Amino acid sequence: MEKTALNNKRTINAWALFDWANSSYALVITAAIFPGYYSAITSDDVSFLGIDFKSSALYSFAITAAYLIIALSGPILSGIADFGGRKKVFLKFFTTLGSIACIALWFFQSEAQLEIGILAFILATIGFTGGQIFYNSYLPLIATEDQYDRISAKGFSYGYVGSVLLLIANLAIIMNHEALGLEENTAVRIAFVMVGVWWISFAQIPFGRLPADKKNSNMTGFAKKGIQEVLSVLNKLKSRTQTRRFLLAFFLYNAAAQTVIFLAAIFAEEEMKFETTELIILILILQLVGIVGAILFSKLSKKKGNKLSLSIILGIWVAVCVCAYFVQTPTGFYATAAGVGLVMGGVQSLSRSTYSKLLPKNTADTASWFSFYEVTDKIGVVCGTLGFGLINQLTGSMRNSVLFLAIFFILGFFVLRTVTIQTEEEILQSAKS
Repeated sequence: MEKTALNNKRTINAWALFDWANSSYALVITAAIFPGYYSAITSDDVSFLGIDFKSSALYSFAITAAYLIIALSGPILSGIADFGGRKKVFLKFFTTLGSIACIALWFFQSEAQLEIGILAFILATIGFTGGQIFYNSYLPLIATEDQYDRISAKGFSYGYVGSVLLLIANLAIIMNHEALGLEENTAVRIAFVMVGVWWISFAQIPFGRLPADKKNSNMTGFAKKGIQEVLSVLNKLKSRTQTRRFLLAFFLYNAAAQTVIFLAAIFAEEEMKFETTELIILILILQLVGIVGAILFSKLSKKKGNKLSLSIILGIWVAVCVCAYFVQTPTGFYATAAGVGLVMGGVQSLSRSTYSKLLPKNTADTASWFSFYEVTDKIGVVCGTLGFGLINQLTGSMRNSVLFLAIFFILGFFVLRTVTIQTEEEILQSAKS
């Protein structure tokens, strides 16, 4: 990896723009438009590759498949990237894969093209989640440790702003499809194409400005060397008690947080009986308040440290779960959603920067280290959504599932309290000494 000046404003802005680019997938495809479109054009029971499924179950399985593929392959690919100096190569590959897959959703016109739709959705999800490993791994390479919180928050803020702008444009086309001479189905599929084009287009800026790969010309047995790289990092992780404790805490609270984020719209639709317009307002609340949360908790962490800031965030998450269990009115649910938005940005931003602070100083194996972070994230998503579904299935109410998630936040809080994380003042003093 080519050396680059740390804390360079131009490089940092370019890094944050990758979040601007790929967050369009997270909002438009996974949260706002694709789930409703999928439900609208498929029957309750569908056949995929000759196997019968409940359509909602097939959708869940598609997410699970994508996340498991990345969880299993991510560490090996990151090891190859570190050994061969191919971080940007893999970042470009997953970005291209994801954006093309989004564009391919144009051909998902009805249930007759179900295979195309599901496979494209899986590939787009793989592209998004795979790219995150290599994108996150650049943070320790472009900034000093005392700047991690601020820069991580900047990335998430860019992502929220960019994705909301694109969503508004998408909704303008969909809601005015008749005036534009389009069928609603066509207008929705145009949104999928716009996501792919937006993603790949804005990604060209970080591709051009992030540190260039310093490629290893000796790639003989690269797969074996990639595995060895991961095993080397795993061996180092065994002796890093604080890093391991943080990963455990992250697994617990992130499993619950991501489950809430993924299923907030479904909860609103089924438990609160929200209509499409109300769901759109809900999603915009989550995104816009998320910007404020990422910046707010970045400033708090600067003054009080990551540990206290994350602890406060987890306390708010517990309160959100309790409120969601009892809430009955749309106004009350919007207020609860605002709470989710406030901590949604903060928990993601500070978790990434906190993990960066717990890595070995001046390590070059950032992709391999972040692969463990991403695997923890992906397995957490699988466990969280599975637990949510099982509680819902057994009790017949998603309110019980949300309340159950509070346990994960509480456990994560207590594990986090055992982790030693330097404050910014301590980091600066250490750097001076």
